[in-house]
Amino acid sequence: MTRLLVLKMLLFAIGGTLLRADETPAAKLPNILLIGDSISAGYQRQVKAAFAGRAVVVKNEGNAEWSGTGVKKIDSYLGDTTWDIIHFNWGLWDIYGWEYHAEDRSPEAYAKRLDLLVIRMKKTGAKLIWATTTPVCKEPEQTMRKRFHQTVQITPEQQQKYADAALAVMKKHGVIINDLHAHILPTIPQHGVAPDDVHFNAAGSDHLAKKVISALEEALKSNAFQDSES
Repeated sequence: MTRLLVLKMLLFAIGGTLLRADETPAAKLPNILLIGDSISAGYQRQVKAAFAGRAVVVKNEGNAEWSGTGVKKIDSYLGDTTWDIIHFNWGLWDIYGWEYHAEDRSPEAYAKRLDLLVIRMKKTGAKLIWATTTPVCKEPEQTMRKRFHQTVQITPEQQQKYADAALAVMKKHGVIINDLHAHILPTIPQHGVAPDDVHFNAAGSDHLAKKVISALEEALKSNAFQDSES
């Protein structure tokens, strides 16, 4: 009985070894991190579906809020994963404030925090893509009006100061630009939720997702990920 048991164990071990040798190792998929607020939360599902089987797409946990939250939480967002691409944005919360309306959210302070964030993300070796901030709403923003009892109406000219500050940082560090602002702006009448709301309906999120997917496709075609596997 003992010899028979030993023989069975040997056969099982050999068979298992042969099976593993015959298996084709799974190819390493690139890792893509999306960092952003509720706007990115609206398109993350579509992006994940578009890259299913081709890349692992992860959205930061929760809402990345304003750039100050980013500075505090960037290490937890990055974790210990080796990221190939990081597609990111901070902007609307810096512009409107919401829970952080009492903080220093000037374009100058915003740029300094973005600079710190980009420097940290560059250390990962990932290809960085900045998603420009989507348009402000035409009327006084509803959350600031209803919850914080403040009338805050941001003009396109005011938003442009934040956009210029962010673009200067991205240019300094050679970050790729994905212009979601220009992409969605002409479609605000049909894609915006309301004149006092910065969010988009389902069709608007789908529209943004197409632009994000396109930018990520281009990044994956570059030599950056191919080089990381060689």
